[in-house]
Amino acid sequence: MGFCFLNNVVLAARQAQALGCARVLIADWDVHHGNGTQALVEHDPVHSLRLHAPGSVVSGNGGRGRARRRNVFNVPRPGGLPRAVYVRDFLAGVDAALAQWSPDILLVSAGFDSLAGDPLGEFTLEPEDIVQWTEALRERMGTRPVVGVLEGGYRLDLLAAGVVAFVRALS
Repeated sequence: MGFCFLNNVVLAARQAQALGCARVLIADWDVHHGNGTQALVEHDPVHSLRLHAPGSVVSGNGGRGRARRRNVFNVPRPGGLPRAVYVRDFLAGVDAALAQWSPDILLVSAGFDSLAGDPLGEFTLEPEDIVQWTEALRERMGTRPVVGVLEGGYRLDLLAAGVVAFVRALS
């Protein structure tokens, strides 16, 4: 769809599986729908959850909840919502994905176009929300690894602020 030539998070998931992490959860908070990720994982043991803008939903089950194998959880939300709504809904999606399934590793498609002021995102998040998400993900994963894969972000100062917030919350 014009944003990714290679699906880095699926490549990382396949490598994790080859190294013994059979159950992989991908949490994607990039604003653009991960249609490539969904298409590549909807028929296998990788679970994928994504928060995205609804206008970007173009494939799979059209963003209407779970895909055919019940391993894809889409959380489409419009731009301009209060920050707390995005945080709450994303974490509710994570909890739904984890309800009856325990991953060996969590890969985060860490897109920072969800930060307020990004020219493509239209979301209202701040770096503190990235910290809150990351800490909540780490808590839910316990001692299992949480790994970030850099995705979108189209204003360099916001991209840098998001990356710093994410890395600090991981450390």
